[in-house]
Amino acid sequence: MQGKLQETVFMTQPPGFVDAGNPTAVCKLQKAIYGLKQAPRAWFNELKNYLLAYGFTSSLADPSLFILHHASHPIFLLVYVDDIVVTGPSPNKLSTFITSLATRFSIKDLGSLSYFLGIEVTPNKKGFLLSQSKYIHDLLDKFKMLDSKPSSTPMLVDPPLLQNTGTPPCDLTKYRSAVGSLQYLSFTRPDISYSVNKLAQFMQAPQEAHLTALKRLLRYLHGTMHLGLQIIRDSTRALHSFSDADWGGDKDNYFSTSGYLVYMGRNLLSWSLPKSKKSSHALHQKPSSDLSQTQVQN
Repeated sequence: MQGKLQETVFMTQPPGFVDAGNPTAVCKLQKAIYGLKQAPRAWFNELKNYLLAYGFTSSLADPSLFILHHASHPIFLLVYVDDIVVTGPSPNKLSTFITSLATRFSIKDLGSLSYFLGIEVTPNKKGFLLSQSKYIHDLLDKFKMLDSKPSSTPMLVDPPLLQNTGTPPCDLTKYRSAVGSLQYLSFTRPDISYSVNKLAQFMQAPQEAHLTALKRLLRYLHGTMHLGLQIIRDSTRALHSFSDADWGGDKDNYFSTSGYLVYMGRNLLSWSLPKSKKSSHALHQKPSSDLSQTQVQN
């Protein structure tokens, strides 16, 4: 009921509130209600307008991130629908802002951040660890892999996975569901990004060999539930980027899979594994080294 509707929307009279004198009449909505497809946008616009009026600015890199620049005491606010994370170096500034926010919107303060959108936040001596151990446990339980033998690696290098492996087709629904779940897990587990990328290439017609590779990845996760992204508090601001490519590693079409990682100090900020077709020039040019590194000093 927070967001004001910009569109004209009518709804039938809800059960228990039907006008006995005019039962066929409809209601014109002034504000968004739960379940309305316009509700998320209306709510976000209402919250955004409030934050901008308070002094926040919207991040150009992420529209769901808002930053309040206040001398040496900035405030960062991240919003996902109705879940909000607020952080900053000054507890007093945070308390003042949260009190102001509570006077405008009905909110519930859940205290220190420990769990957000399936991601666990665990404080430690170095900073905090972002992990998804509960998500992995639930995933293994869903696919009956909790009693499986852990694997030391996420995927075998040889033999390579191909579109046509000569094995019978596997359960399409089960395969797609598992790979889709693993894509969300890669938010805190960059070590499985390549494996998930590879398995996702066989979504249209997976075979038993692909399912075997998928189960191996699940067994690897079984033995590495505790791993995640360590965010180090006392780190430098030097940017480091690493890149690599397998140079026609896909034996079905000889496309290349490239990858990069960007660090700020010892903290991993961004990574990607895009797949692209090699140009005719690249087919005959051998890279000077298997791993290239660039560094930019802030």
